[in-house]
Amino acid sequence: MTTAAIDARAGRRCHNALNSLHSTHYFSPDLGRELGDLGVADPRAVNFAVRAAALGPVGAGAVTATFYNYKHDLVARHVPAVWETATPAQVLAARARAVDATLRRLLGDETLASAEMSEAAGLALRAAEGCSRSARPLYSAHADLPVPDAPHLAFWHAATLLREHRGDGHLTALLAAGLDGLEALVTHTATGKGMAPKWIFTTRGWTQAEWEAATGRLRDRGLIDDAGELSERGVALRDEIERETDRLDAAPYAHLGAEGVARLTELGASFARTALGAGAFPADLLGKR
Repeated sequence: MTTAAIDARAGRRCHNALNSLHSTHYFSPDLGRELGDLGVADPRAVNFAVRAAALGPVGAGAVTATFYNYKHDLVARHVPAVWETATPAQVLAARARAVDATLRRLLGDETLASAEMSEAAGLALRAAEGCSRSARPLYSAHADLPVPDAPHLAFWHAATLLREHRGDGHLTALLAAGLDGLEALVTHTATGKGMAPKWIFTTRGWTQAEWEAATGRLRDRGLIDDAGELSERGVALRDEIERETDRLDAAPYAHLGAEGVARLTELGASFARTALGAGAFPADLLGKR
C-alpha cells in the first residue's frame, strides 16, 4: 500500500473525527477532579502534566518545544514543578481514569460496550501501525505506552497516537512556513477553525498586546489584512501547511487502506457527534467563523 492509494484529504478527515473525541478530555471536569486528587489543581498545570507525562519528568524547555504554541513563561511556571506533586506514572493513570469517566458520560455504557467501538479500536490501532517515530517526540513517547484492554480506552489510545503523529508533523510544516507559535495561533483562528483569543490567552499564556504584535508581523508579511482576516496569501499559506501536514501524515492511513479509513472516519464521526451533543466542549471555544 502506497501513500498514493488513498485521497490525500481522507487522512485529514479521519484525523479530524478522531481528534474531536480525543480532545473532549481536555475540557472534562473528570480530568480536573482526577488530577486534583493528586494535588494538581491549576488547569494549566493539569494540561501540561497530562500531555507531557508520556515524555517522563521533563523540564519546561521540552514541553515548550513539543507543544509549540504555548508561551514559555507559562510553561516554566508549572514545569518541572508539577512532577514534585505527581509523578508522570501517577498522571498517566489519572488521565486514563478521567478518559474512562468522560467517555462513559458522553457516549454511554452501551456505546462503549458495542461492536462498533471494538471495530473502531481495531481500525485505529491498525492505522497507528503505520506511524513513524522519526522526529515525532510526542507520538513516539505515547507509542511506548501499553495499549489498554478495554475497547473504548484502546480506541482513545490509538486516537491519541494518530493525533500526536499528525501534530508532530504539523509543527514541521509550521516551521517551514516561518510561523512561530503565536503566529500559528493567529492564522489558525483567522481561518475560523481555531480557538477564540480569550481561550488562547487563558490556556496558552499570551497577552492581548502579544497577539496584536503577532498580527502586525503577519500583516507586514501580507498574510493578514487590515480587518484581521487572512489575505489571499494567508489563505494560500494555511492551505499549503495543511497539504504538507497531510503529506507527512499519510502513512498511517495508507497502511489502513481506503476502505478502512472510510469506515474509521464514519465510526469516529458518529462518536464525536454524540459527544458534541452531550456538551463536550464550551460553547464559546471557537473563534470567528
